[in-house]
Amino acid sequence: MQTKNAAVEPFSLEIDIESGILKNATNHLVRRASDMRGHYADGAALERLIAGENDPLHYEVFEVPVSEERGHLMYCISKLQPGRVGEECFMTKGHYHADAGTAEIYLCLRGRGFMAMKTTEGAWAAQEMSRGRMVYVPPFWAHRSINTGDEPLISFCVYPGEAGHNYGDIEQEGFPRRIYLRQGRVVIT
Repeated sequence: MQTKNAAVEPFSLEIDIESGILKNATNHLVRRASDMRGHYADGAALERLIAGENDPLHYEVFEVPVSEERGHLMYCISKLQPGRVGEECFMTKGHYHADAGTAEIYLCLRGRGFMAMKTTEGAWAAQEMSRGRMVYVPPFWAHRSINTGDEPLISFCVYPGEAGHNYGDIEQEGFPRRIYLRQGRVVIT
């Protein structure tokens, strides 16, 4: 029995693990400090960073999209730069999946940090990320990467083709806890 998914041809790609780039990516998302307004506790510190460091790069996502339909797997490389906004560690915007009942896997290729996760019911978790560690984000959990190290936090991510991204709810709700670097120590508040 053939389905419309059968029309997709198999393919392969290379990942440059050292530089954190998916070679021949057709989608390249770039987020700078100015794209992160409203996500950090200290908005004034973010504005100083934007002005003082010429709107530095925060993170990039490299992907070669496949069909966004059930049965396919999307994948990407996420590359989160090291840095601080005040004492708060650089992070991604974070998202729920548009199809909230879908999960995601992050395999850390380089760097260190955390995957912060939350539900609309108030549950919260943070899983450590370091080279070779895999984090499973269950369905219905919002998630964001946080870089606590001094090199890029690079992850290989896989999620269902139909998952999609919902950034809007995080922009409204935020996350209940934050991760800081204070006197060389990671502090979660």
